[in-house]
Amino acid sequence: MSRADRLKKNTISSLVYQALAIIAGLIVPRLVILYYGSSINGLVYSIASFLGFITILDLGIGAVICSNLYKPLAEKNLKKVNEIFNYARKFYNKIAFILILYTIALIFIYPHIVDGDFGGFFIESLIGIISISVFAQYFFGITYTLLLQSDQKQYISFYLNSIILVLNVFITVILITSGVSIHIVKISAAIIFFLKPLVLGIYVKRNYDLTKNFKTKKSPIKQQWNGVAQHLAHLIQDKTDIIVLSFFSTLGSISIYSIYYMIVSGVKAFIYASAAGFSSLIGDMIARNEAQKLKNLFEKFEWLTHTISTLLFTTTSILLIPFIRIYTNGVYDINYILPMFGLVLSMGAAVRCFQLPYNTVVQAALHFKETQKSAIIEPIINLLISIILVIKLGLVGVAIGTFISISYRTIYLANYLSKNIIKIDIKNTYNLFLVDVVSVIFMIIVTSFVKISSYDYFSWSLSAALIFTINIIITIIINLVFYKKYILKVLSRSVMILKKY
Repeated sequence: MSRADRLKKNTISSLVYQALAIIAGLIVPRLVILYYGSSINGLVYSIASFLGFITILDLGIGAVICSNLYKPLAEKNLKKVNEIFNYARKFYNKIAFILILYTIALIFIYPHIVDGDFGGFFIESLIGIISISVFAQYFFGITYTLLLQSDQKQYISFYLNSIILVLNVFITVILITSGVSIHIVKISAAIIFFLKPLVLGIYVKRNYDLTKNFKTKKSPIKQQWNGVAQHLAHLIQDKTDIIVLSFFSTLGSISIYSIYYMIVSGVKAFIYASAAGFSSLIGDMIARNEAQKLKNLFEKFEWLTHTISTLLFTTTSILLIPFIRIYTNGVYDINYILPMFGLVLSMGAAVRCFQLPYNTVVQAALHFKETQKSAIIEPIINLLISIILVIKLGLVGVAIGTFISISYRTIYLANYLSKNIIKIDIKNTYNLFLVDVVSVIFMIIVTSFVKISSYDYFSWSLSAALIFTINIIITIIINLVFYKKYILKVLSRSVMILKKY
């Protein structure tokens, strides 16, 4: 199978999974809010976020492992692949043990942190149950996932994830509507998630000649500890808001955050899914020293990411509040309508997506150590601003902290990349940002004349389709002016696909 075919399969499978994840993300939280209340939804989300903090112990090794596997896989160096794979397996086994200790500590400490009316045993048992899901999703089978990702076979993991996700949602809906406790719902989810590592293990063992007891005298991973900065940056951006809200706000605020973040992160995940195959493809090009091909691919990748991100997140920010009104209809315990919070959160997610092409190349090129300083500064900015602003501005404050810190990191990575790896003209990148701003302004002005329905999902969908269509037309027109070559190529391929089907 060619690299182009693998890229296509990885992208399609990733998009399928993310589409299902977005749908699941809309179904389950609403049911939890309706049947158990906003406080339970906030509690579950907060616990999951605290448990997610255990990924700090990964220290970014996952990205480093993938980067180190590109070359031996391209060269079919079985010995090196075995060295790296077995090192990774042993490393994650150690982290799994630490997760157990962390979970025990959390059971004793967390009930004293959160502001709620739940009994100690209720929270403690829920922590234990949710930790099983984290264990199943994150640690079991992660080395299989990394190997497939490095070998440009992410589509196997994505399709398997899709099947498990659908099964989990189906069972979860039945259990919630049957009136069982939230504990039973989460236990069922934990059991289902154990299917993934079992299936992946069977596939990898049948298709890769891996020796379980392969021994090596020293670590085969280059820059393994320098990956910590990149991982911390990503972790802080994803978890700090909830951690800060857990200490300085209420479970109700966390529930509000979880609903908005679910929608915005769903759009972000969709964009990441569109670029799923680029990481391994770029890594393969770097391993083969295909400099000119890499530069050509990156320029298209950068433009496509900016263009799609601007289109989708501008549309999201316009449609978000009307959708929230419908989604929370019938929920009266807290007010979910916060327009400014939705806007700033969408802006932060958009900039995070702008960062994607730069970060992808930096990681694929193993430039972890060189970019470590900026990765440390990013979470510091986020944490300081969030803590200062959350007291006066609440949810908006933590969203501003995230937006500012991500913006700093994105600009830094773009400049670093232009000088050290691909050596593109940084003016082209700044022009892209300028076109992004112009596109946003035109979209907001033109769509302001459209009345968006918030009566029901069907009428909202019609409004959303109209808004999205208008924004697509604006995107095409603006890019015909500034990036005619790229947009014409996309349009011609789209026409070919439509004719084919």
